[in-house]
Amino acid sequence: MKQTKLQRALPALAALLLVLGLTATANAQTWKVDPDHSAAHFSIRHMMIAQVRGMFPAVTGTIDFDHDQPTALDITIDVNSIYTGVEARDAHLKSGDFFAAEIHPKMTFKSTRVFPTDKGFTVAGVLTIKGTSHDVELTVTGLDDPRVDPWGNTRKGATALFSIDRRDYGVDWNAPLDGGGFMVGNTVNIAVDLEAIQPK
Repeated sequence: MKQTKLQRALPALAALLLVLGLTATANAQTWKVDPDHSAAHFSIRHMMIAQVRGMFPAVTGTIDFDHDQPTALDITIDVNSIYTGVEARDAHLKSGDFFAAEIHPKMTFKSTRVFPTDKGFTVAGVLTIKGTSHDVELTVTGLDDPRVDPWGNTRKGATALFSIDRRDYGVDWNAPLDGGGFMVGNTVNIAVDLEAIQPK
């Protein structure tokens, strides 16, 4: 039986698709966030007169790259790692008045889209805190200057900046002040410093 031109071309087409698929796979990599060199920092207004700052030092996650361009960013933060320098305040922040860390020990960010900007990248995604999820956009700088450490690991660093209204996530405890106003502000400014390691 004679083969048609299409039948004769199919093996070559399949081989081409295989090569293209392998090339795409080779260019796509998932880098792991190094928890020893990453942290989430935050600041919030106290009594309408000063900023109180704190951090979550326990941060893990991944950054996906394709041809050295980031395509996805996933971050997990251990709520119980919160540190503000005041033990009693940290305990209150872990309680049901704020994060309810015993019930919701993790907060997460999962990206849905990454697009370049003049100064870096905008990463859109879903932020989940205390079991409540909302869309947010992170302004990300860095990820363009890889360095090799003394042990042969290639690393990239980045900072992700964004702000949220804590009440959107059920973190809404407050107390009124004499003369007006409230004890705790509602806008939280967040900076997540990340260092990621390329897989070997």
